[in-house]
Amino acid sequence: MPVTVGILGATGAVGQRLVQLLDPHPDFEIAALTASENSAGTSYREAAKWRIDTPIPDHIGEMTVRATEPAAVPDDIDLLFSSLPSAVGEAVEPDFAEAGYVVSSNSSNFRTDPDVPLTIPEVNPDHVELLDVQRDQRGWDGALLKNPNCSTITMVPPLAALDEAFGVERVDVSTLQAVSGAGYSGVTSMEIIDNAIPHIGGEETKMETESRKLLGEFDGSEVEWLDADVAASCNRIPTLDGHLENVWADLDGDVSVEEAAEAMAAYPSADLHSSPGPLIKVFDEPDRPQPRLDRNREDGMQISVGGIQETETGIQFNTLAHNTLRGAAGASILNGELLVEKGYV
Repeated sequence: MPVTVGILGATGAVGQRLVQLLDPHPDFEIAALTASENSAGTSYREAAKWRIDTPIPDHIGEMTVRATEPAAVPDDIDLLFSSLPSAVGEAVEPDFAEAGYVVSSNSSNFRTDPDVPLTIPEVNPDHVELLDVQRDQRGWDGALLKNPNCSTITMVPPLAALDEAFGVERVDVSTLQAVSGAGYSGVTSMEIIDNAIPHIGGEETKMETESRKLLGEFDGSEVEWLDADVAASCNRIPTLDGHLENVWADLDGDVSVEEAAEAMAAYPSADLHSSPGPLIKVFDEPDRPQPRLDRNREDGMQISVGGIQETETGIQFNTLAHNTLRGAAGASILNGELLVEKGYV
């Protein structure tokens, strides 16, 4: 039997991506869609203003949108995927978990809370066991699991490969982030065409904190964050999809380009439906990866790396991921698959 799922915030950009990815998923069946009060009671086709480049599934389009509250969602839903704005998620996600729902959330709220697992299944799947601590401390029958920010998820897998092989001591990163990361109405055309915006509110802090939690060690009761400094500079550029990042990693000892490339290329993926194989594609070409050429590799779920160079203190490289697939909707679905595999659903 498929796992019955619902989508909180189903009409937004990430919510639409969740619909696109979940509808054909062999293990999940969409049974509920929620949105704001203004959309509740209308058909999904009417409420969503569909902007994905594949047609809205007919049966999904005819579903009635529900209010985003536990009382409006059937209690036999096995798993909820949340793409709510962070302020809304902060207010309602605990209510759903307390009501017994298991929530895999892309929203930024609670990501660094000590009892909320922040996971990339290929990197730190053991952190999901923090849910046992969460349930014990909060008295929830349900649970709340988070995936990281789209910019964080772009650099953490290659950093995880380097840390496992050599030890990471410091990270500096400068991002070139696509406009879709701001949502459909997030950046106007007059702001971004023929331009670049060297500030994305709150983004640097997310990268600097979330990466250290993701790369930390779980001891059965808490996560000890990676003991390394991380400094980020985040920039918006006129690319539709795909975050490209320039990363400098100080490592514990001398590491050659060949050694770094081998560690990244060999870093294992996960045995989950949505995990790519391999997880990291390493390019020899100095001008790759590029958003238009490489963001859709492995259905948009692969991390691409190139331009690897030695520095005096470690390795510099460029990394790319599709921000709304690997970095948002796909990341939440991967976490949902992990929850099923680990028996939390």
